[in-house]
Amino acid sequence: MQYDEIVAMVKEVSKLGVSSFQFSEGDMHISMDFPVEKQELEEGVVRRTVSPSVKQEETAASEQLVEGTEVKSPLVGTFYAAPEENGEPYVKVGDYVKKGQTLCIVEAMKLMNEIESETDGVVAEIRVKDKQTVEYGQTLFVIR
Repeated sequence: MQYDEIVAMVKEVSKLGVSSFQFSEGDMHISMDFPVEKQELEEGVVRRTVSPSVKQEETAASEQLVEGTEVKSPLVGTFYAAPEENGEPYVKVGDYVKKGQTLCIVEAMKLMNEIESETDGVVAEIRVKDKQTVEYGQTLFVIR
């Protein structure tokens, strides 16, 4: 798939009003989340106004914002910030963490993999949201 085709697909999908979209072709995988920005009441029907966010672009932009040690996902899976649903997250921005402390869980094929801090420091940034799909090598946290 060529760049122009990808851009056209993103534009078309963003018009649909869906909350997320995934597309795979060969080795290529595209995953988009469309956060709801506002809701408008129009003739008794709630219409959602959304703006697309492509994870690669978000990650590239946010990687330039905070310096520190990046904690990257060692596998593809689902990111969980807390040990149980609706539980307190393992860490929040501003928390001091020690090397070896559990930061999150990445679930892959029904296996829960604890991701640990590689260094002592303060959590400067959390770059993913709870229950978000993460890719191999994607930065999850920045620790200073």
